[in-house]
Amino acid sequence: MAEKGTTSSTPLRGHALLQDPVYNKGTAFTDQERDLLGLRGLLPARVHTQQEQVGRILTNLRRLPTDLDKYIFLTALHDRNETLFFRVVMENAEEIMPLIYTPTVGLGCQLYGRIYRQPRGLFVTAADRGRVKQVLQNWGQKAGLIVVTDGERILGLGDLGAQGMGIPVGKLSLYTACAGMHPSLCLPITLDVGTENEELLKDPLYIGLVRRRVRGAEYDALVEEFVTAANEVFPGVLIQFEDFANANAFRLLHKYQDRVCTFNDDIQGTASVTLTGLKSAIRVTGNKLADTRVLFLGAGEAAVGIADLITASLVADGLPEAEARKRCWLLDSKGLVVASRTDLTDHKRKYAHDHAPVGDFAAAVNALKPQAIVGVAAVGRTFTQPIIEAMSSFNERPIVFALSNPTSKSECTAEEAYAWSKGRALFACGSPFAPVNIDGKTLVPRQCNNSYIFPGVGLGVVATKARRVTNDMFLAAADTLAAMVSEADLAQGSLYPPLKDMRTVSAGIATSVADVVFKLGLAGVDKPASTAEFIRKNMYEPVYPSYV
Repeated sequence: MAEKGTTSSTPLRGHALLQDPVYNKGTAFTDQERDLLGLRGLLPARVHTQQEQVGRILTNLRRLPTDLDKYIFLTALHDRNETLFFRVVMENAEEIMPLIYTPTVGLGCQLYGRIYRQPRGLFVTAADRGRVKQVLQNWGQKAGLIVVTDGERILGLGDLGAQGMGIPVGKLSLYTACAGMHPSLCLPITLDVGTENEELLKDPLYIGLVRRRVRGAEYDALVEEFVTAANEVFPGVLIQFEDFANANAFRLLHKYQDRVCTFNDDIQGTASVTLTGLKSAIRVTGNKLADTRVLFLGAGEAAVGIADLITASLVADGLPEAEARKRCWLLDSKGLVVASRTDLTDHKRKYAHDHAPVGDFAAAVNALKPQAIVGVAAVGRTFTQPIIEAMSSFNERPIVFALSNPTSKSECTAEEAYAWSKGRALFACGSPFAPVNIDGKTLVPRQCNNSYIFPGVGLGVVATKARRVTNDMFLAAADTLAAMVSEADLAQGSLYPPLKDMRTVSAGIATSVADVVFKLGLAGVDKPASTAEFIRKNMYEPVYPSYV
């Protein structure tokens, strides 16, 4: 990592240097560098500082008419000047993060084939069986962190096939911007095994394999070859599984979590950030987590992952596991998950409690009278006015988490939650919403966004060269993040810290995760005298080095 004021070197000169996003500084090359590196005449005369370049980028970005235009503009910046891209994101997190990740990345993935400019990351296809290691070796550099998707369940949008590549690319951008993961360690990968999306199969601009999805033994063999090859080519690499369909997500996590360094962000990251929100909310309600009944709209990987971590947190506080599980209730497309049902998968069955069947969410709310409702089913506008009013009738401060994204899939808006509860709802969202004024008071909703969690977890794991990722690390991350929510945040309705503090947040989480790694004896490095200082030294800072 090149720090401010240090001298570095580049193997490139002239046009080749200006085309390389890692070494390119654009108009920030000094006169001396221009002479030394064959750039004289290839750039306009004036030398600009990085901050002046940031100002130019923001001016041009803000005049663009749509968020998709801004997404494309920022992607182009990333492709030509990596250092400047991350400086812009880091200094303007609240403005830029929704443009490079949720909610805009969803539309970016849907249109990926149409806005595609140049490759980023690796595409490992079903046709690469038997040569996956060779494909990974084509990356040509080391990798400490892989974010991989098969594109089958992109956000709440479903099967986008190879166009789901926008998700690993966006996630890894946040790893660097939020936690200082060095971009050279980050490798986005898409396992292209086909798609069931009819529109994409008929689209001449679709970028992936034009075939139905590989399933069963053939699919498992490709994933096994990938995981094995990744650990051979990049020893000890952290593999983050992202946006796999429910059945594969749980199965692959259980298969590999005790074998290699891996986690599933949709299961474990979502769980950790949601547990944080609940911990913040009960500071306001005055209840304990053990006294909080949570009803989930949805019973997939997000819901079960959250329920599992809530259970783990309660067990850590001394509650028997069977009792802890009873605090969590799930409702799927067929109704409330109860013990009498015979159609339940294994991951749902552990939350199938004794209760009469209930067919819909509104009826479940009235029957169970939960303190918190959590929407993770990706079905928009399902937290209706009667549901919010019912929650408000038996809770002084109802906890309402509308976590599905993008915005079109949100269970309700912030304005609806606040208006229907007369400003009493403790609200968190999966997509960003503007502040809302209720009876003269401004309430500021903040996203229950995995980006609060996974960058710090990943940094802590990679920096310590951890051999495994455990649930203890996600519990530590949730506790650390919850401790960073101030009384001022809570007073304005915010259950999370501001995005502008993401570097501080991620550093704190990485430190707590590293402490867990050392405590469990999973580290591949010696324990430092100061874990916090050790983490800070591992954080990339996007500043230009001098080449003279």
